[in-house]
Amino acid sequence: MFELSLTIGKDGSLVDTMARLLPVVVSEAGPDAQRRFVEFFVAHLRNPNTRMAYLRAAHRFFHWCDQRRLSLADISPLHVSLYIEELMSFAAAPTVKQNLAALRMLCDWLVVGQVLKTNPTSSVRGPRYSIKKGKTPVLSADEARELLEGIDVSTAAGLRDRALIAVMVYSFARVGAVVAMNVEDYFSQGRRMWFRLHEK
Repeated sequence: MFELSLTIGKDGSLVDTMARLLPVVVSEAGPDAQRRFVEFFVAHLRNPNTRMAYLRAAHRFFHWCDQRRLSLADISPLHVSLYIEELMSFAAAPTVKQNLAALRMLCDWLVVGQVLKTNPTSSVRGPRYSIKKGKTPVLSADEARELLEGIDVSTAAGLRDRALIAVMVYSFARVGAVVAMNVEDYFSQGRRMWFRLHEK
C-alpha cells in the first residue's frame, strides 16, 4: 500500500514541500496542472488534518494511475471506478468514501482551473455506509452521580472540574463549548436555568 509522510516546517515552507511532493502523473501534465495541484492543498484546504488525509488519497490514486501508465488527461470514470473497487478490497467503507470525496474535490478544482475538461470522479459512486448506532458511550445516571461525587471539591480546581463535567453531562455539550462559556452564559428565564453555548 502506498504511504505518504509529510512534515511541514514552521518557516512557512508548505508551498515548497507540496511542490516536492507532486505525483508523477501531475508533474507530467505540465506547469498549469502542477500549480493547480499545489494550490488545492495550500490555498483551498485550511485544516491540516484534512489536508494530510486528502494528500494521501491523491497520492495513492495518482500512484495507481502511474503504475497503469495513465496520464492525467486519460483518467476516466471507468479508471476511477476500478480504483475504488480495488480500494474497497482492503479498506473500510468510510476510508473509501473519504478517498473518493478527496478525489472529487481535487478534480473539481482541476476542472475549474481548466486543467481537466471534465471531472472523472463525479459519476462514480462510493460504497454504502450508514451508522445506525453512535459509538460514543453515554453515562447512566448512577455512573454520572458516582463520577461527580468522586471529585474532590475542597479545592478551587476540584470545584471547577466538577462544574465543567456536570455541565457536559447535563447538556451533552462538547468540551470546547463548555470551556468557552462565561458566567453570564448560565442564566434563568422564569423558573428554569439555561446554558448558552457558543458553537456552530
